[in-house]
Amino acid sequence: MDARTRLFRWPKPYDLPGTNALFLQAVRDNCQYHYEHCSPYRAILDDAGFAPQQIKTDDDLAALPFLPTLLFKNHALFSMPRSRMLIRATSTGTRGKFSQVGFETSGLLCGLHMVLRIGALRQLFSWRPAHYIVLGYQPRRENKTAVTKTAFGATLFTPALSRAYALRYRDGTYQADLDSLIQTLCRHGRSAFPTRLMGFPSYTYFLLRRMEEQGIRLQLPAGSRILLGGGWKQFYHEQVEKEVLYQLAKRVLGIAEQDIIEFFGAVEHPILYCDCPRHHFHVPIYSRVIIRDVHTLQPLPNGRPGLVNLITPMVRATPLLSVMTDDLGVLHDGETCGCGIQSPYLELLGRVGLKDIKTCAAGAAELLREVKR
Repeated sequence: MDARTRLFRWPKPYDLPGTNALFLQAVRDNCQYHYEHCSPYRAILDDAGFAPQQIKTDDDLAALPFLPTLLFKNHALFSMPRSRMLIRATSTGTRGKFSQVGFETSGLLCGLHMVLRIGALRQLFSWRPAHYIVLGYQPRRENKTAVTKTAFGATLFTPALSRAYALRYRDGTYQADLDSLIQTLCRHGRSAFPTRLMGFPSYTYFLLRRMEEQGIRLQLPAGSRILLGGGWKQFYHEQVEKEVLYQLAKRVLGIAEQDIIEFFGAVEHPILYCDCPRHHFHVPIYSRVIIRDVHTLQPLPNGRPGLVNLITPMVRATPLLSVMTDDLGVLHDGETCGCGIQSPYLELLGRVGLKDIKTCAAGAAELLREVKR
């Protein structure tokens, strides 16, 4: 069994000290694989004078060349033939550009172990059937976005009695239909089974606000939950504090704060970050987070804000080993949370665009020079 498989099968998903050597081995193996099978990635490492064998300590992770998410939005980079990829997914798109990411069978199995471990710890699974209100896209064969696939997968956490979607496909496009969801929720309020609302926090907020404006208040059955993920996207100007959303959910649906769970992730970094009972995103054993100075790109100590660099050895189909996001964040010491999880936790502050990066897969080594300017 290789290091990656052992890492993702580890029984404690936040045991960073117990798995650190295993993580470094998995990263080193993953880096070597992509170096041998993806010529643009090899060009980037060669230009930086970095070899996979250099990964021996935590400090070496910071020296590992990263790829900005913008690169994946402009070029499809793969480390194996598409025929070997079980799934191909895309991001939701930035200014019409989409990241394309492939997943091989072994990587997906690693992801399954990850979801089972973290989901069990957060008590996401139940044999009791539930109704689902998905504040996201109605699945279609043509819709390959990761957020749609993830949302549907989350409806398998319990036996699904029904699924209703906020964004339904009509007349060649997706259209929001919150009024139908309100009628569905009112019916579910009389059900003997719980309801799970899940999806974008923006649409969740819009739905609850409209219900309150219409004077509609429900007491959903015990066991009902709200699962949030995907961010506010184009509605960031209307984003509200988490406490405002929690209080609204309590007033309108009778769902308490402890039954609201939030997720963070990205198609370019398919690791499940699930908040703890105090709503913090602790770093699981399957990844590492480096916060980098926005000017120098040098690693910053915990407590300092900067760009979020995410590392995971999960996937071999696409070189997602070290990815620089356009998120601003802060990494905090785990002990300061108080939930009992000791691994550091990530606080997301917002987004910043790397607008002037121009990349070319044929001349991939130029990428790093462009980022550093």
